[in-house]
Amino acid sequence: MALLRAISGVHLNAIQHMCGPNATPPNATQCVGSDWTGTSPKVVLNQTQSNAQILSDIANRQLAQVSWVIPDGQDSDHALNNNDGGPSWVTSIVNAIGNSPYWSNTAIVITWDDWGGWYDHVAPQILNSYEYGFRVPMILISPYAKQAYISHVTHDFGSILKFIESNFNLPSLGYADAPADNLSDCFNFSQTASQFQSVPPPSNDAQCKSDSSPPTDPDDD
Repeated sequence: MALLRAISGVHLNAIQHMCGPNATPPNATQCVGSDWTGTSPKVVLNQTQSNAQILSDIANRQLAQVSWVIPDGQDSDHALNNNDGGPSWVTSIVNAIGNSPYWSNTAIVITWDDWGGWYDHVAPQILNSYEYGFRVPMILISPYAKQAYISHVTHDFGSILKFIESNFNLPSLGYADAPADNLSDCFNFSQTASQFQSVPPPSNDAQCKSDSSPPTDPDDD
């Protein structure tokens, strides 16, 4: 099973070979490493407004078994730096996968690294030094995802790693993934594979794709 993870906004500042610290405060980081810019073998892909690289990989059947897809800052849904293109950015990638041969064996996990600053009535659990914060959305799209299903299991960003480890029979990294679940409650692999239904693009879809603004890092903190 291939895995495409579309992330609307993500913090890579801790990965120094990709994002510094190398810029003027207050951010003090800039994502210029080859993994981020796409000049090395694709581990993390920086997508411009046209989503050119990831869409090309999908169309040419060159998508890696595990792909981490990260938006340009203007598509990241961060409040201080966006053009409302985030939904269009995600929609274009989901539709490309869904209408390609990849659909039959791909799981798409869409999630955000921030909860948006809005109120959450559920208090975060305090486990250890790796503490939960406020809940963030997660959408799982797959021909074997349970339909109209709302998970009440406590998932974690480590759950995505656990899912990959379970799928490819890989050892644990021993941190966030170790206590996490593997998202198994969200799937039913015995069900008849669902047919993909294209997602209607937002009204500003064409404007988003035609925006030629220079790419920015997906973080305005």
